[in-house]
Amino acid sequence: MIEIPPGFVIRTEASKAAYHNGFRLERGVRNGWIGYASTTASGEAWIAGASDHGPWLLSVTHPGVAVELGFRPVSPVIGPGVAAFAFTSLTELYSALDRAYRLGLSLPDHPLTQFETQTKGLPRTTEAERLRIERIGQDIFRRALLGYWNGRCPLTGVSDASLLRASHIVRWADCLDDAHRLDVHNGLLLSALWDAAFDSGTVSFADDGSVLVSPALSHEAQIALKLGDGVRLQQLTGHHHQNLKRHREKYGF
Repeated sequence: MIEIPPGFVIRTEASKAAYHNGFRLERGVRNGWIGYASTTASGEAWIAGASDHGPWLLSVTHPGVAVELGFRPVSPVIGPGVAAFAFTSLTELYSALDRAYRLGLSLPDHPLTQFETQTKGLPRTTEAERLRIERIGQDIFRRALLGYWNGRCPLTGVSDASLLRASHIVRWADCLDDAHRLDVHNGLLLSALWDAAFDSGTVSFADDGSVLVSPALSHEAQIALKLGDGVRLQQLTGHHHQNLKRHREKYGF
């Protein structure tokens, strides 16, 4: 059960958690849930508490965010959003809100809208004009991937921006439309060496995130990539699987 109406402590902690993680527009109170939105990220976050000390509940309205947060404990209490999640501590709630905000900035509808806005009316006749459009898209795609993968390579943990690459799974030129080109599920945020290996097709990934290695990859390169340490991609969805299937087929895995 949740506290209805939410008391002073729950309201205060919910407001602090939401504001700290980018949800700074209040949406009022609904059946014990306190709503917040963002000026930049898609979707709303609704927070409730069972008591002043938790458990804490989060309900999100963006379907894509709900799917990506699905690995968290699901709340038995139905909230105003499409899915609700339960947390034993404020630390866990903060982490989930941070993830929800980052996802709201990076899921497919957001980068595509940015791209369409920034390129509206720009000519695409000459090669130079098309390259300009692509550079805009690549910059938006990179920012979206930085948000989706929390600013670090999921294989190495490297978070130095200068060493991270926005790797398309299906290459920009091979995508049928801009929606596919800018979809974060068609991308991986990889450190430079992993990006080079993936882009050249000497490594790929199975649907469970395990690394697939081409016979063409040298022993020295395998050591540098630390393949013997059991590295594995986490956080893959069904949308990633569709694109990785095409990558595997292209390079003969």
